[in-house]
Amino acid sequence: MKSIWIGMLVLLLLSACGTATQSTSQSSKSKENGTTPKKEKTVTVMLDWVPNTNHTGLYVAQQKGYFKDEGLNVKIVTPGKSSAVQVVGAGKAEFGISSEEYITQARATGVPVVSIAAILQHNTSGFASPKSKQIARPKDFIGKTYGGWGTPMENAFIKTVMEADGVEVNQVEDKVNIVNIGEADFFTATKRNIDFAWVYYGWTGIEAQLRDVQLNMIYLKDIAPVLDYYTPTIITSEALIDEDPDTVKKFMRAVSKGYAYAIEHPDEAADILIKATPESDEALIRASQKWMSQRYQADAEQWGYQKKKTWVDFTNWMYEHQLIEKKIDATKAFTNEFLPEPAQ
Repeated sequence: MKSIWIGMLVLLLLSACGTATQSTSQSSKSKENGTTPKKEKTVTVMLDWVPNTNHTGLYVAQQKGYFKDEGLNVKIVTPGKSSAVQVVGAGKAEFGISSEEYITQARATGVPVVSIAAILQHNTSGFASPKSKQIARPKDFIGKTYGGWGTPMENAFIKTVMEADGVEVNQVEDKVNIVNIGEADFFTATKRNIDFAWVYYGWTGIEAQLRDVQLNMIYLKDIAPVLDYYTPTIITSEALIDEDPDTVKKFMRAVSKGYAYAIEHPDEAADILIKATPESDEALIRASQKWMSQRYQADAEQWGYQKKKTWVDFTNWMYEHQLIEKKIDATKAFTNEFLPEPAQ
């Protein structure tokens, strides 16, 4: 009951932030120039986790004034008991950070959220273990202990990569000891009874480098190309796309400039994120930002671009592994229409 009330409080607070309302704040540029101030539209973007280098482009756009240039007053909030998919789907925030698997699950249950940009062009997650655990390939998972969140998705990942490595798997639990460790720290858990875990290299992998912990990292995309799905992505709702596409365009124009800056200026972008999140680990942000800056756009024609094949193939994989109860039209789960024209 307590969690339900906390969730309701989060939604009420977001509503109070002025969702989809016109702000009367004045732009600093107008004050300086003596011109008539523009009315800014206040919108909220909910993150998927604590602020980190997945989100740098948002903080750059805010600090460099790209949002203000588009007439937007953007509030960046961290999630409470409700996820970004739930909040954006309910119309309590205009934008959010999520990923392809959660968007697909949401749409399969009738939550009308849409991915409008891929923050990273390729999946940088995988199964990590200290080298001392001697897990160099999926076959080595046999008899080991996996520490995770206890989700069916993780079991499906393990099954898929083990089968790709030639292991016959009926039930993952027959091959691997699965332990729910929730939000336990990777480094603490693997010093105890956990042999491997699912991590994102751009954060935990980089932290291992800084701690001088030697890892074996098995990227999902390297073992099974179908698992090279989009994570994380920027989302909005079908309602906002239908009713106010101009705001979505303005938001994405500013955000695209933010990530372009982060790609070209990783050191300065790290400074901006550190300033916005002074409680964070400064050395980790700087090292992670350098690694991530090479992967935001990667081999795509422009930052944020999403391929139809990636969405269709991964949606089919989720259905085949019973992670969604019904098939969805994957082509409606994403769009590239709000990305600005690529620079010539």
